[in-house]
Amino acid sequence: MVIYQDFFIKIGANFRATYVSMKNPLLYQIALTLIPNIGCVQARNLLAHFEPEEIFKARRSALEKIEGLGEVRAGSISSFNDFTAAEEELAFIEKYKIQPLFIKDPAYPQRLLNCYDAPTLLYYRGEADLNQSKIVAVVGSRAHTDYGKAETEKLIEGLASSGVLVVSGLAYGIDSVAHKAALKNKIATVGVLAHGLDKMYPSSHTGMAREMIKNGGLLTEFRTKTKPDRHNFPSRNRVVAGMSDATIVMETDIKGGSMITAELANGYNKDVFAYPGKVTDKKSNGCNHLIKTDNAILLTDAMQLLETMGWASPKKLSKNKTKQLFINLTADEKIIVDLLNEREELSIDEINWQSGLSSSTVAVCILNLEMQHVISSLPGKRYRLL
Repeated sequence: MVIYQDFFIKIGANFRATYVSMKNPLLYQIALTLIPNIGCVQARNLLAHFEPEEIFKARRSALEKIEGLGEVRAGSISSFNDFTAAEEELAFIEKYKIQPLFIKDPAYPQRLLNCYDAPTLLYYRGEADLNQSKIVAVVGSRAHTDYGKAETEKLIEGLASSGVLVVSGLAYGIDSVAHKAALKNKIATVGVLAHGLDKMYPSSHTGMAREMIKNGGLLTEFRTKTKPDRHNFPSRNRVVAGMSDATIVMETDIKGGSMITAELANGYNKDVFAYPGKVTDKKSNGCNHLIKTDNAILLTDAMQLLETMGWASPKKLSKNKTKQLFINLTADEKIIVDLLNEREELSIDEINWQSGLSSSTVAVCILNLEMQHVISSLPGKRYRLL
């Protein structure tokens, strides 16, 4: 591991925040991620009742009444009074122009909001739009074969003119092949890290990471000084799966991080694809198993992906077609129909965040609209007006 000499340094442990920093809302957003016993799920419950600064001023009795907290967690919040680490992180962010993405910010990856364990705060350095209309994750073995490398490069090249954002974990193997191929084909690519932005792991990817900042970005939920410990990688994988429309497993054994990412993507109701391989090839055991058990769609090329996801230049719809529909629609259903009338075709994630409705409300409305033959479902959990 090496420090990014060009744009990252460690912040001195003795730094103390000024009065101004204590008035900065970001300080409390960071501090929320530091409270012992408070994870992403509990933090989200807290934010449904309080603004970040208010959490630290709330009465313990009020905190205990919030679902999922209880006495122990409420006590952890009430007794938290050391903002030193938050102050140091704030200084690092400000000095190196890191973009913090709080879960309530519009620039936060909105697809993650449909995941129950969405990170409370992300740290981002880059230019890519994390809410781009088409995002794919490409994952696979760290010790890939020539077949895996060639098919990954072929897939990425085939996506070059489709306007996708390619996401992966910036690890050895298929991850790095996908990032390199994206850069070569001028496709924006984002690496999701299992450590803080003050270092790069593996260190051999430092140069590629610099390129990605200019044409994509680096994203992490981990603060500076966080080492790439083993238990951080599954957390990293959930961000890769959650922020993407589809996860493509290129090559993997039956166990490993790629299989975890595929499982997470399925749990988030995302589309999962896998490239098949020889039944005698251990490196393809995982992909073949995903296909065999209907946990992934068999994928062979970029065009199939684009067609399945509904991204292959759909025919234009007439906007006059839906004028007569509004009379029997509820207010919530009309919001969704208006969105589809304007955009012609949307994924379920896009409908969720653009409508401003809860995911459960959207699910009910989608079902009703399908039953009324107002909309139709397409492959890739996408919808369009009939």
